[in-house]
Amino acid sequence: MIPLAEKIRPKTLSEVAGQEHLIGQGAPLARIVASGRPHSILLFGPPGSGKTTLARLYASHFNARFISFSAVFHGVADFKKVIKEKEEHPLLGEQLILFVDEIHRFNKAQQDAFLPFIENGTMILVGATTENPSFSLNNALLSRLRVFTVNALDTSALEKILIRYETLVNKLPLTEKARLALLNLAQGDARHLLNMVESLQELPETPLIDIDELSALIQKRLPLYDKTGEGHYNLISALHKAVRGSDADAALYWLARMLKGGEDPQFIARRIVRMATEDIGLADPEALTLAINAWRTFDQLGSPEGDLALAEAVVYLALAPKSNAIYAAFKEAQSVAEATSHFNPPKIILNAPTHLMKQMGYGKGYIYDPDTPDGFSGQNYFPDEMERVHFYHPIERGFEREMKKRLSYFTNLRAKKNLPDE
Repeated sequence: MIPLAEKIRPKTLSEVAGQEHLIGQGAPLARIVASGRPHSILLFGPPGSGKTTLARLYASHFNARFISFSAVFHGVADFKKVIKEKEEHPLLGEQLILFVDEIHRFNKAQQDAFLPFIENGTMILVGATTENPSFSLNNALLSRLRVFTVNALDTSALEKILIRYETLVNKLPLTEKARLALLNLAQGDARHLLNMVESLQELPETPLIDIDELSALIQKRLPLYDKTGEGHYNLISALHKAVRGSDADAALYWLARMLKGGEDPQFIARRIVRMATEDIGLADPEALTLAINAWRTFDQLGSPEGDLALAEAVVYLALAPKSNAIYAAFKEAQSVAEATSHFNPPKIILNAPTHLMKQMGYGKGYIYDPDTPDGFSGQNYFPDEMERVHFYHPIERGFEREMKKRLSYFTNLRAKKNLPDE
């Protein structure tokens, strides 16, 4: 039995749903097809966006021999057999187009096997991947491919697929609201849409199905989430940027996406603590305390009860005053410390536990600050070979206004005592 996806697969590029940015008039993939000269390309996009269909239709325009591989089932040895056959039995004027689905599953050393045959024109490579090619493909192979982003299908593109199904196969017994719900359930994935349509196909003749009946018939799809790959980092980045941008609603949305997708809450909790130190700092010292307490609360309660503690922390951090003054100060201090790591602390602030060290001047002249009238001696705590460096520059926002006052207080005291401040 022919699978439904195969039965209604487009026969020409004009029948493809969506991807106008690639195949519309004057679009890059359309221009290559119009030129009559195939190029090695890479199609990068989410599952069910039509990468395989595009690859097949692309090859069909060049009167070429099309061989399809899946990196899930085939290895470099299979690829070399094809190349050997091509070299031993060349057909006059025949062009070989090799399609490799899930090409990112070949490791970067294995990907080198394609290079010489792309270079000498033995084959045209068409790759497809759901992984960001910047991370999953080696630079040598990437430099020989034109990379095209295939987008998740929007509702209008999915509707076009449904209309094609109904034209070629059967009308769906759905109310308008149920039809729209079906399109939304697909989440941009044509393959998932057709899987749901197939399950509706199996029903006996029935009156129109409404939303409630559709929900009972269609198994809810698990959220699309890659817990180890690019999606993992993209979503935590989105959460972090939403918190930094003081958008509590967006922050809650990305937190919910990650938790629903099965992300490790411990990873999220660690990053929430990082947000408190990197983006808020001393503008609101309570932010770090609350972030750590949210982490501890989750440890005690687990999910789902502990999820609320993470949500509370995310909202608090999003609405807290922002300052990266500590972050910037510490980065600058690290840079200076690296450049001056050969300098010793001044002897005046060193302990002298031995007689010899006392003779050498360790701790000589040290003043105990709490015993001074101002509680401040103004001694030099930098290496003697260094001038004072100002790393921390508090801002006029949140609690850092108070920190700025304190910093100014000690700076003024140092000036009164005629101590160097630069």
